[in-house]
Formats: sequence, C-alpha cells, structure tokens
Amino acid sequence: MSEIISNEKIDIDKLKKATKIILELQNKMKEYTSLGHGPFIASIYDDKGNKIAETANSVEKEKCSHNHAEMNVIKEAQKKLNTYDLSNYNLSLYVTAEPCMMCIGGIMWSGIKSVYYGVPSVDVEKITGFDEGFKPMWLDEFKKRGISVYGNIEAEVGKLELQKYVDEGKTIYKPER
Repeated sequence: MSEIISNEKIDIDKLKKATKIILELQNKMKEYTSLGHGPFIASIYDDKGNKIAETANSVEKEKCSHNHAEMNVIKEAQKKLNTYDLSNYNLSLYVTAEPCMMCIGGIMWSGIKSVYYGVPSVDVEKITGFDEGFKPMWLDEFKKRGISVYGNIEAEVGKLELQKYVDEGKTIYKPER
C-alpha cells in the first residue's frame, strides 16, 4: 500500500471509510466510461454516511471543459440541497484522482469539509498526459480553511483503471498548446 498523504493526523476510521468508497468508485470506471464519461468519478457523502451525489467527468460527453467529476458532483449536491453553500452540511468529497487546479478552487469555494482522493496528480499526468495545473501548497491552503485532505488512497488500483482507459484509446481532454 502506498503512503497516505494528509494535511492532518491520519484518522484510521476516516481512512477505512474513504478506502471503501474510493474502491467502489474505481470499480465503477467501466460502467461510467461505457456511457461516454471520462475516467474520473466523484461522490459526496454527509457525516452520517448518506450519499448525496455521485457523477463522473463529462468534459468530452458534454463538450464543456469545466465538467470535471469534482465540479459535476458539487453542482449535483448543491442542486439536491438547494444551496450554493454546502458548509452547513459537513460534506466529504471522494474522487478517484487528486483534484486539478480548477477543481481545487471549486472545492474550496463550495463549503466541502473533507477531500479524499486516489491517484496523485503526478501519476495522472504520466498516464494520461492531462496537465493538472499549478497547485503549490494546496494541502496547507486547504488546512488553513478547515478542509481536511487524505490522498494516495488505493492509488495502484486507480492507476490500473486509468491505464486501461488510455489503452482502449478513449479521449483524455487536453487543450491544444
């Protein structure tokens, strides 16, 4: 197992729950990608363990560059809870890969309290070629704002799923430079 990345002292119960959810998301990759979604999936749960929303990357499917899994799932949670400010709900976001620069901003401004992710950006970039963006000290910035982060959760499983997606010749969104 890879070393867990966190901006707080690791809580084993939180990590066990996150591991279960992230594995479930990674195991749904084929289902989502067969429907035209990209290779990233996210879900949001409340502090009682209720799933509020789950969705995948839909950049290619919906022809919209900001439709990353994290942005989509935040939008779904806000719609379901009828608010733009999720901070009163003590919600956690689970995602198959480390959030990119855009998603970090979206998460920070949404009111999400915790983030759990699988594959680190460095590996996402190696496998897919997607530019994750400039994210200096984002873990510290989240900590200052009261947002806990745990990462590198079941990363090996996630890397295999990303590699399968790429090997199948499916599209990875990358703007031309």
